[in-house]
Amino acid sequence: AADYLVAQFKNDSLPAINAGSYFQEFPLEKYKQAGTAGVNGRAYSFIEDFVYFNAFGNEFQIEDLVFGGFGVESEKYNDFENIDVKGKNVLVMAGEPVDKEGNSYLSGNKFAYNTQKDIFGKMNLAEKKGIKRLFIVLDNFTERIGRYVHYFNGMKMGLKGSHRKNSDKTMIFVISKTMADEMFVSSKKSLDQLKTKINKKGKPHSFELTTSVTINTMSEIDESAGKNVLGYIEGSDLKDELIVITAHYDHLGKQGSLIYNGADDDGSGTVGLIEIAEAFTLAKAAGHGPRRSVLIMPVSGEEKGLLGSRYYSENPIFPLENTITNLNIDMIGRVDEDHADNPNYVYLIGSDMLSTDLHDISEWANSTYVGLDLDYRFNSKDDPNQFYTRSDHYNFARNNIPVIFYFNGTHDDYHQSTDTIEKIDFERLEIRTKLVFFTAWHLANQDERPKLNVEEK
Repeated sequence: AADYLVAQFKNDSLPAINAGSYFQEFPLEKYKQAGTAGVNGRAYSFIEDFVYFNAFGNEFQIEDLVFGGFGVESEKYNDFENIDVKGKNVLVMAGEPVDKEGNSYLSGNKFAYNTQKDIFGKMNLAEKKGIKRLFIVLDNFTERIGRYVHYFNGMKMGLKGSHRKNSDKTMIFVISKTMADEMFVSSKKSLDQLKTKINKKGKPHSFELTTSVTINTMSEIDESAGKNVLGYIEGSDLKDELIVITAHYDHLGKQGSLIYNGADDDGSGTVGLIEIAEAFTLAKAAGHGPRRSVLIMPVSGEEKGLLGSRYYSENPIFPLENTITNLNIDMIGRVDEDHADNPNYVYLIGSDMLSTDLHDISEWANSTYVGLDLDYRFNSKDDPNQFYTRSDHYNFARNNIPVIFYFNGTHDDYHQSTDTIEKIDFERLEIRTKLVFFTAWHLANQDERPKLNVEEK
């Protein structure tokens, strides 16, 4: 795939800018997740009773635990209101507190603020709270984890040494109710009783308890390498400033007899990059090249944790202080269920997070040239799906570089072997790609770079 992309860039007469190479290679470690656990002397198994995130390569024992209810907070309800969880080991239940009518205590109505189906909200909040280890209890653990067994059993990748760099991040353990119930033996309380009490009164009931938990997540590591592909269009009078346009060209590969083609995720974004590179090249050949330089960068390792874009952000080819914007594409070839009656749309995420100027430019480019329905429903750091942190733009945003993430939404074929080319809506793919191009074109040629709203990450 990387060689194919290089062939396209060579066809556009783009130069090899990294010491004569079109690649930025980055060192990887390959490993398989594994683990053992014990609670009060009882043994529990990886995948059958627990899985984990940000916890690879650890071995520890704990004797204390904080029960944090549902691990959620809002103005109306806060499980952490009267208890210190910074640096602590915390156990929370999936879902959220609801009254007997099914109304959420967090939102005050039946709208789910943070659901059991998606645990990203709890993980994100735990990180903000400085929790050391978070245990999330799933009542239907086997059913919920079953769909993702291939992920937890599959080969993992990380930047070399990254599991050691992540040692200060919150370790996340998703565990079965059977394993969790054993943690409560010494407290003479049960999760069922606690859930009933919280739901009945609508008040948090967090407390510290004593237990004995041992976990080992050690495994063997092999070294490997990945590649970002670099397509560079040099600007004119403002060439030292740069716009980076990204999409990831990796997917889930082959698992057993199944091939995960990834036509939408993110074949659609990658071919969008190829077309954008050609458009800039043709403009330059006709004497209308961009004032600022443009880096078209298909990145790899996204599905393994945004690895290629993270490596670039830590080892940039061009100074990050001269990078004015990142436009990132991750799935623009399909129409999701919510837009079946109105396919002329795209979700935009992050456009106003760091720069209102960038948001206004995007809106202008759309209204002037394209006319898509710009849907901002996921454009929030508090969105339970956490899409803002789940694709390659985030590694630019966390370095205070304004970003826009272009996205058509998930569908039944998302991360399945059925994400194939015949399901791509090429008309939508073309229109959405034009929006990215026209936005980049204006950014490349206007006098001023987009202003930041605030200087914070």
